[in-house]
Amino acid sequence: MGSSKLLSLLVTLYLLAPTSISSDVSLSPEELTQIPVKFLDFAKKPEIFYWMVNIRRKIHENPELGFQEFETSKLIRAELDQMGIPYKFPVAVTGVVGYIGTGQPPFVALRADMDALAMEESVEWEHKSKVPGKMHACGHDAHVAMLLGAAKMLQVFRHEIKVLKCRLFCIFMNETAISKLLRVKTCLGTIVLVFQPAEEGGGGAKKMLDAGALENVEAIFGLHVSSLFPVGTVASRPGPTLAAGGFFEAVINGKGGHAAIPQHTIDPIVAASNVIVSLQHLVSREADPLDSQVLTVAKFEGGGAFNIIPDSVTIGGTFRAFSKESIIQLKQRIEEVVMKQASVQRCNATVTFDDKSFYPVTVNNKNLHEHFQKVAGDMLGIQNIKENRPLMGTEDFSFFAEAIPGYFYYLGMNDETKGKFETGHSPYFRVNEDALPYGAVLHASLATRSSTIAPFSSPCRESDDIAVDNCKNKKDEQKIKARSWRLRWMTCFSVKKSKPKGKGKDKDRDKSSTSVTSSPIHDSCYSAMNSYYRDENLKAVISYCRNSQGLGNQK
Repeated sequence: MGSSKLLSLLVTLYLLAPTSISSDVSLSPEELTQIPVKFLDFAKKPEIFYWMVNIRRKIHENPELGFQEFETSKLIRAELDQMGIPYKFPVAVTGVVGYIGTGQPPFVALRADMDALAMEESVEWEHKSKVPGKMHACGHDAHVAMLLGAAKMLQVFRHEIKVLKCRLFCIFMNETAISKLLRVKTCLGTIVLVFQPAEEGGGGAKKMLDAGALENVEAIFGLHVSSLFPVGTVASRPGPTLAAGGFFEAVINGKGGHAAIPQHTIDPIVAASNVIVSLQHLVSREADPLDSQVLTVAKFEGGGAFNIIPDSVTIGGTFRAFSKESIIQLKQRIEEVVMKQASVQRCNATVTFDDKSFYPVTVNNKNLHEHFQKVAGDMLGIQNIKENRPLMGTEDFSFFAEAIPGYFYYLGMNDETKGKFETGHSPYFRVNEDALPYGAVLHASLATRSSTIAPFSSPCRESDDIAVDNCKNKKDEQKIKARSWRLRWMTCFSVKKSKPKGKGKDKDRDKSSTSVTSSPIHDSCYSAMNSYYRDENLKAVISYCRNSQGLGNQK
C-alpha cells in the first residue's frame, strides 16, 4: 500500500472514530439547566442588584438622543474597564462593542439600545430626567443596565463555563497528494456585547452593521422591557414578530391670504385635510383584511394665526406592514394620493420618505426560538413563557436579524402592587427595576448555552419568503462579512473567498495550510471549518469535502 493511500486510510479511520475518544469534557445536560438558576441567584444579590439599579438611574437622569449618547457611552466604557472587558469604540459614532471569551468562534452577540426620546417626563420621582425635553420613555436605560449586568456575570463565572467542545476536520485530496488539515481544540467561544445608539428612528443598528460590529457573529439576541406581561415572565414568538415600517412627510403648497376672502387664496389646509381622509382608505379599502397594515398621520403643521390662510401645510406619519410587498404598495399609494388630492384642490405637493428610518420585518429564527424556550424554561418555568401576537411596532433590531440569525423577546415588568406601568413612549412610562436581574440572567444564559442550538437556518431558506426577499442577489460587503455560516449560504451569495492573510493570531493558521491554499477545494473546506464548530456537523463537513474532490485538479 502506497504512503498516500495509507495516510488516507489512517485519516479516514480517525475522522470516523467516535467523538468519545476526545479528552474534552462538555457540560452535562443537568449542568446546563443549572446555569440560569446559578446566574439568577447571583443577580439577585443585593450588591449586584443595586449596582444595576444605580446604573439604570444614572442613565435615566441624563437621557441622550440618537447618536448623542456620549455620556451614556462613557459610563458603559468605564464599567467595562472596571470588569476588564476589552471593547471597540467608537462604533457608529457612540456605539460600544465589548468582547468576553477567547476571541475565537463561536461568536454570539447580545444587544442593548442606548438612546432616549425627545419628550418631557411627567413622572415625579427622585431620579426624574434632568434634561428638559428628553426622557428615557422606552426602557433603554434598563436595557443598558441589564447587558452590563450580564457582562459582570459572564466575567465572574468565565472560568467555570465551557461554552463549547469542538473538533475541526477537513480532508483535501487530489490526484498527486493527500494533505490533511486537522485541529483538535476546546473552544470557550466569544460573547459580543453590542451597545447600540439611535434605535428610535435613527437606524443605529444598520450603522453598527456597516461598521462591522457583527463580523463573524453567528447569532444575536435582544430584549425589550414590557408592561404587558408580569415581572418574572417573558414573551415572544417564532417567525415575524414586529412589522416593517417607515415614515413619510408631505409638503402641500397653496396660496395664502386673509381668512375673510378665501376665494383669493388656494387653501392648503383644506387640501391637506382631504389628503388625510383619503390616506385612511388605503388600509380600509385597498388592503386585504387578513394582511395587517397601519397608516397613521401624526403630524400636521400649518398656519400661525386665526385669520390667515397659510401658504403651505406639512403633514407626516408612519406606515407599517408584515410583508415587503405591502410596504412597497403602501409607499407607492401614499405618494399617489398626496399628489393627486393636492392637485384636485389646485395645490402642488412633494412627498419624501425617510430612508434611514425604514425598518424591515423583525423575524425570529425558529432554531433560536427553541433555544430560548429551553433556557427561559429552566430559569422561569415553562408556565412563565408567553407567546405574544405579532405587533405593528418596528425595531431596528430587524437589521441584525436580517443579516444573521436573530431573536427578540419581551421581558415582563408589570406588578399591580406597584401601581400602573404605562406602555413605552408615554410621558408616564416607568421601569419596574425588579425585572433587571431577569433580563441580565437571560442575556448571559442564552449566550452561555449557545452551543446547544441546532445548526442555524440559512436566511435564504425557501420557507421564509421575507428572509429570501431580503437575501437574494445582495452583494453588500458588510452583510456578507457579518455572516459566518458561509458554506451554508454559498448558494445564495456569490462570494469568492480570498486566500487568508497571515496577521497576528492567524499567522499560524495560514502556515499550517500552505500546502493547499491554492486549491478551490481548500477554500470551501476552510470555510466549512470556520463555520461548523459543532460535533453534530462533522459528517456534513467531511461529506462536503469528499464530494468536492472532483474539483481538485483545478488551478
